[in-house]
Amino acid sequence: MSSYDILAGCYDRLTYDVDYPAWADYIEKHFAKNPLPGRTILDLACGTGSLTRELALRGYEMIGVDQSPEMLAEAAEKNRGITPVEPIFLCQPMEKLDLYGTIDACICCLDSVNYVTDPKKLVRAFGRVHLFLMPGGLFLFDINSPEKLEGLDGQVFLDETEDVYCVWRTEFSKRSRICSYFMDLFRLDGETGRWDRGEELHRERAYTVEELTAMLGEAGFRDIKAFGALRMRPPRAGEQRIFFTARKDM
Repeated sequence: MSSYDILAGCYDRLTYDVDYPAWADYIEKHFAKNPLPGRTILDLACGTGSLTRELALRGYEMIGVDQSPEMLAEAAEKNRGITPVEPIFLCQPMEKLDLYGTIDACICCLDSVNYVTDPKKLVRAFGRVHLFLMPGGLFLFDINSPEKLEGLDGQVFLDETEDVYCVWRTEFSKRSRICSYFMDLFRLDGETGRWDRGEELHRERAYTVEELTAMLGEAGFRDIKAFGALRMRPPRAGEQRIFFTARKDM
């Protein structure tokens, strides 16, 4: 089982409830609070490019990076012809990020950081983001909190649309601090009327605020702050999603 080979084609239908305009509004609140050197934004682990599109329509020059060719194919099609500047997309893992020039901000949303289950790779990824940021540039990302991931242990979920049926169960290992999602996906073939079945495995690692703050500092970031889910306040006990901002020195 591998990640996103099958899921890419139905990801948007299964995540229809994600309010991308609200996420973009929240990101812009941080941009307003921390003025950027320019308007070139990297969407790291951009997935199918929905947030990339939302920000591109607001006038930002977007670069989308993801390690899944299948997800990027969906992103490229979704963002085709966007004005004023059509986003560009690159297929790269976070820890090997290699851009053609500098960026003014980097966003990494929807718990993509949790998907980097090797802390050493995550430190390298933070270092690569820091390398390509302009002085004064902002790095913004979010995580599923340890409390949320631990609470998913043993849960079974069902997502269903007219042509997609997804059953997934979760297991959390306290030893490795990794939450595994075992997915069974069924997709309706519109031409044959038959249902195709596939399996995928996804893993997320639980990181604490203290760990991520230390990693960001090791990568060279300063002015590191944590926030509650889509809020401009510090995270509270039991927070399910936590946001971080960090700056590169001028």
